[in-house]
Amino acid sequence: MSKTIKVALAGAGAFGIKHLDGIKNIDGVEVVSLVGRRLEPTQEVASKYGIGHVATDLAESLALPEVDAVILCTPTQLHAEQAIQCLQAGKHVQVEIPMCDSLADGQRLVAAQQKSGLVAMCGHTRRFNPSHQYVNKKIKAGEFNIQQMDVQTYFFRRTNMNALGQARSWTDHLLWHHAAHTVDLFAYQAGSPIVKANAVQGPIHPELGIAMDMSIQLQAANGAICTLSLSFNNDGPLGTFFRYIGDTATYIARYDDLVQSHAKEPETVVDVSKVDVSMNGIELQDREFFAAIREGREPNSSVAQVLPCYEVLHNLEQQLKA
Repeated sequence: MSKTIKVALAGAGAFGIKHLDGIKNIDGVEVVSLVGRRLEPTQEVASKYGIGHVATDLAESLALPEVDAVILCTPTQLHAEQAIQCLQAGKHVQVEIPMCDSLADGQRLVAAQQKSGLVAMCGHTRRFNPSHQYVNKKIKAGEFNIQQMDVQTYFFRRTNMNALGQARSWTDHLLWHHAAHTVDLFAYQAGSPIVKANAVQGPIHPELGIAMDMSIQLQAANGAICTLSLSFNNDGPLGTFFRYIGDTATYIARYDDLVQSHAKEPETVVDVSKVDVSMNGIELQDREFFAAIREGREPNSSVAQVLPCYEVLHNLEQQLKA
């Protein structure tokens, strides 16, 4: 495909805007339609980014013959169904993480992709962040092997607000959304499937109906282990912090920053600015999506590749319910 890839983006909230900012830096791609829940704020975002078509119904954008691909930044509960809807309409699709909130829906989505032959990718951004790419290159070069990952995913979100401080129309979830990042990344970096998984959770929030704190243990087939702590109750510092403990080094990744830790010396900053063409993980994720469309290949983080992550989440959910 040599022509401009024309994109519909659904979800004009905090994460949709991150994608719009990333796509601005990618040649040969144009966002031609923006879908939002409410027309007026969606029109405001469209006007800012020069997007000509605005809709409140995804089907309206899918009906546009010029649309080649769709990026879904909609509420979690809609992800799988809308991704299938895009594939059935003949559009390539990238769905934000998580691609589903039930294993059955994830399996239906993978089956729909296989039937269509189109590109279907899930936004597991950690695979693309330069900090994690640096560690992955060390692993593939045989210079570093994970013994343990220790991960903290902490937010202060005791009310139903999004990253922009705006009220959400849906409820986020520690297991099906935030744990998905680390569960997938651990297996990806270890290069080995997860064979053991355990979880405990804290009290259920009386209004939101979700656990606000959770702890997860994982083990890969090659013996590597991972401990993940998650909280919506944490009053700072915020974000996700990854400690890679290996056989030759210890690295700490904080989003796009990476340091090497030493027992008797200060941390050493690792320069990850040359790992890829950008320092923006969302932009790199989008670049992979569009490159896979142009090259007619399976993308890194395809829905089929990440399905094992959701199998683990399903098993953990069954544990927690029991």
